[in-house]
This record gives sequence, C-alpha cells and structure tokens, in this order.
Amino acid sequence: MVTAIVFIRTDVDAVNGVAESIAAIDGVAEVYSVTGDLDLVAMVRVRELDDVSRVVTDGIGTVPGILATETHIAFRTYSKHDLEAAFAIGLD
Repeated sequence: MVTAIVFIRTDVDAVNGVAESIAAIDGVAEVYSVTGDLDLVAMVRVRELDDVSRVVTDGIGTVPGILATETHIAFRTYSKHDLEAAFAIGLD
C-alpha cells in the first residue's frame, strides 16, 4: 500500500466544491479542509506507486478551482492504532 499526502491550494470560493470533487476520486481516502497556507489536504491510498500518478495527475489535478498541489509520498506509517494492534495479538 502506498500513501501520498497531497497539499492543495484552491480559489477561495471553491474550497467546498473542490473538496467534494476530490473526495469522489477513486484512491482518495480522506480530504481535510485546513488552516494556514493550504486549503485542503488529501490522503491518497493506492496499491502501486504508479497509481499515485493516476490519482494525483489524472484525477486531482483536473479538478476546476485548484491553484496548486504538492505531493509527498509516505515511507512508513506510525500510528498509535497500529502499535496497539501489534501488542494485542493473541490477547482475548
């Protein structure tokens, strides 16, 4: 599984519509509206690295109202949930 984090800047009046359009793209797991220099952050989860290009370039990049994107590929995932599950193996 490949996870990519996509930072998105939009037209001010297009944030909600852009977020809904991005959330509907296959491979996009979540879309967050955020404060700061960005407008949206999309979490992309796909099976293959090549699929990131399909989702970001062919999907997210074609949504009207997007001004810029910046994509980061995750190397590893660290999560309290994952650690709890690993230590709970065999405990019922």
